[in-house]
Amino acid sequence: MSKRQVIFGMLGTQLDSGSGPGRWEKWRPTVALGMHEDFQPDRIELMLDERRFSRLAKLVQEDLALVSPGTELRLHDTYLVDPWEFEGVYARLHDFLAAYPFQPDEEDYYVHITTGTHVTQICWFLLTESRHFPGRLLQTSPPRKQANGDPGSHTVIDLDLSRYDHIAQRFAQQQLQDRDLLKSGIATRNPAFNRMIEQIEKVATRSRAPMLLTGPTGAGKSQLAKRVFELKKLKHQLPGRFVEVNCATLRGDGAMSTLFGHTKGAYTGASSDRAGLLRSAHQGLLFLDEIGELGPDEQAMLLRALEEKRFLPVGSDREVESDFQLIAGTNRDLQHDVRQGRFREDLLARLNLWTYQLPGLAERSEDIEPNLEFELERWSREQHERVRFNAEARNRYLGFATSSEAAWRGNFRDLGASVVRMATLANAGRIQIDGVDEEISRLRTQWHGGDDASPLLALMGDAAGQLDHFDRVQLEEVVRVCLRSKNLSAAGRELFAVSRTQRASTNDADRLRKYLAKFELDWEQLRQHAAQ
Repeated sequence: MSKRQVIFGMLGTQLDSGSGPGRWEKWRPTVALGMHEDFQPDRIELMLDERRFSRLAKLVQEDLALVSPGTELRLHDTYLVDPWEFEGVYARLHDFLAAYPFQPDEEDYYVHITTGTHVTQICWFLLTESRHFPGRLLQTSPPRKQANGDPGSHTVIDLDLSRYDHIAQRFAQQQLQDRDLLKSGIATRNPAFNRMIEQIEKVATRSRAPMLLTGPTGAGKSQLAKRVFELKKLKHQLPGRFVEVNCATLRGDGAMSTLFGHTKGAYTGASSDRAGLLRSAHQGLLFLDEIGELGPDEQAMLLRALEEKRFLPVGSDREVESDFQLIAGTNRDLQHDVRQGRFREDLLARLNLWTYQLPGLAERSEDIEPNLEFELERWSREQHERVRFNAEARNRYLGFATSSEAAWRGNFRDLGASVVRMATLANAGRIQIDGVDEEISRLRTQWHGGDDASPLLALMGDAAGQLDHFDRVQLEEVVRVCLRSKNLSAAGRELFAVSRTQRASTNDADRLRKYLAKFELDWEQLRQHAAQ
């Protein structure tokens, strides 16, 4: 079925004017839109200032109905304070388009640039080129000789448009808003992460090629994929759905059916046809998380679907089509899997055009504070209850959260769960320092298995979190050796077993004592801890 043809335009206050029978001898561009034999619009969206030109608009509407009864004309009151002022005109048209319910999979759109001021035409150019208007430009011209019933000519225009200085700041602002969308509105501070988001914003709006997101579990791959979809949906680039699946949950015969669908009777239990996720994602975005878990047959089918947009459902001898954009996620080293024969090299090459490594939360310590505020605000919004930290409690939590002691093994999932616990247990909407201390203790146990597994925490308390990671790892091992040794000399002999053979005289106990003193520890403290 052919798409409906929809034209946007401004009422021509001079060109569209006319009254009496003589008006039919004049070329009127809006009425002429319905008079072309080879281009019949289904609908015209006409903008005007109703306070001044409602009578003219009504006459144009009646005349268009006479020449093209199948064309619907919708009138929109679009008041412009000054039709020659760039900023105002652009803002008015931008806001109108942002609220319009476009359906690009069912309708083709044109903007009629013949009527309206030159400023209006320039703004239409810019909005079309930037994809705020998902259509093309339509220019109409009068006939060379005025003749009753001659609609003149029409041309569809595709221009490479340059930017205008007066609008440049608005474009920059829109770009910042797009990047803000990709970051879920969080004012992230990590320079490397922000540079990555800047590039993803460009790629997302300019390309439909597959994208590969790598990084540890909980680093935000799924959320970023959803935000990419929302951005492309906002730009009218993907009319379809967002479809997500964790490939680690797909096992056996059901994996092929889930992804590619099946026909009735394809296997035992297949009582009806199933479309499958790839077909469900037609004209949308498919996010395959943990793609490294797919089996070899699924990998081969996926590669063909990516390259040819066609594949065979299970049990069918007829191919089906699906045109989707793919984002894949993984926490595995797919290059290593290729070398081990677990992942297809040709599929990885297809996915590897745009690859982004999402860092874990521990690698983005400067982003913990804004993410903490985001998670707390989200909890308050969902629970309809405002909860805040007091100043001392907030500083205590951030000090721990940004220290080397905070492992954040679950990344943002750990942070989100931590905020939920503190907010739920808070009294009178305030998270106090005792609640923070309890949560810090819980996280330490979660990450380090309690004080027995990490004796350094019991010995030094919060001071352990102030150590550089290098010093902490080294000191942790020294303490463990000391706790299992009979005396300081025995511990020294084990710790300096190699270097002591290269010295004429050795005093391992004294060397170890001085090392412990650097961290305000001594042998007596260690023995007391071992005795507990």
